[in-house]
Amino acid sequence: MTWFIFSTKNYTFICKFIADLKSIFMRLLVVVGLVFLSFYSCQKESKILAFGMYKAELTVQDNQKLPFNFYVQSSNKLIIYNAEEEIQVTDIRYKNDSVIIQTPVFEGYLKAKITDNGLNGEFVKESYDRIVPFKAIKSEHRFEVTKEPAHQISGNWETVFSKHLEGEYIAKGIFKQYGTSVTGTFRTTTGDYRYLQGVVDGDSLKLSTFDGAHAFLFVAKITDSTMVGEFYSGNHWKEPFVAKLNNGYELPSAEKLTYLKEGYDTLEFTFPDENNKMVSLEDKRFKDKVVILQIMGTWCPNCLDESRYLSKYYQENSNKNIEVIALAFEVAKTKEKAFQGIQRLKDKIGIEYPVLLAQIGSEDKKLAHEKLPMLNHIISFPTTIFIDKKGVVRKIHTGFNGPATGKLYDDFKVEFEAYVEKLLKE
Repeated sequence: MTWFIFSTKNYTFICKFIADLKSIFMRLLVVVGLVFLSFYSCQKESKILAFGMYKAELTVQDNQKLPFNFYVQSSNKLIIYNAEEEIQVTDIRYKNDSVIIQTPVFEGYLKAKITDNGLNGEFVKESYDRIVPFKAIKSEHRFEVTKEPAHQISGNWETVFSKHLEGEYIAKGIFKQYGTSVTGTFRTTTGDYRYLQGVVDGDSLKLSTFDGAHAFLFVAKITDSTMVGEFYSGNHWKEPFVAKLNNGYELPSAEKLTYLKEGYDTLEFTFPDENNKMVSLEDKRFKDKVVILQIMGTWCPNCLDESRYLSKYYQENSNKNIEVIALAFEVAKTKEKAFQGIQRLKDKIGIEYPVLLAQIGSEDKKLAHEKLPMLNHIISFPTTIFIDKKGVVRKIHTGFNGPATGKLYDDFKVEFEAYVEKLLKE
């Protein structure tokens, strides 16, 4: 048997070893404590959107406030409201006390600090280098009403925007008023301003819409038969408008504005798809078929309305000799970004037909016309071209009457489907 004999030297060594272990353990406790406190602090700073209805405001020119409403259903879902329109938003990202709300399809997003009173931040459209101040508070109201309505504006209004200025254009206002509440839209020769919602406050009309692409505000002084006001688009554009009540007023035919130049009866183009494959109307896919050609952009709300309709129509008529093809004229500054926007649109609404990239970096219609020089001009996104089974252009429709136009949209669908059936039978 071997006996271990403690010497003074051994005893001193063991004591020192125990003391070192104790020191290391205490340091570890301090480090763990600091990590925990840091993590707890970060977690404590993180905030999410409180549930409920909000009134948002964008600050545009003349310090005017452009309001819209959204309802937060959960931390990762909200709904933006414009009259009958409901926009479901599910791309919501948080970081500490901030939130980014990415609108569907369009590139525009809201970024803001979450405060005790609501949100404070900006609406951003990167391709346009545009930033608009934004804030939101908990509220059920869109516009505040201080007076009973002095006038009733339900009906059709013959309208001129930018009157007496270079570039004036005509429109048709279509409105319904119930008490102080007003809904409707302005139709132009190239499309409509989608779902407008607002109020009549005394002798003042106030209307707005926000969809992630466009932020529109209309303010006007009204009588029973006249309007004189201003139209604001974001904080980068402002123009006057005047209108008079005229229930018999109609805009010029949308089928006489764009046409083929003399000597042409077909279209020619070659543009890439998302796989960089070059596509043209000469491809086998389009031979001996009725082709609906859509000139559009993913940044364009009227194009979104038309794309929704065309996507559903194409799916429901896939057993017929019909093809749809879209040419996208994009504001994105790179090809990669443009195709990302195209794919986002295709995924969001289920587009199964090809969407080709025709242009990047601009929505300039003169540049777009250079890509299709056989047309007299391109004055609207969207423009829809009907091509028969022999490849001959039969009709060109400028603009689009979307769901916000009510009966006109219903009439369009009937006419569209009847005309395609006519071409199929030829």
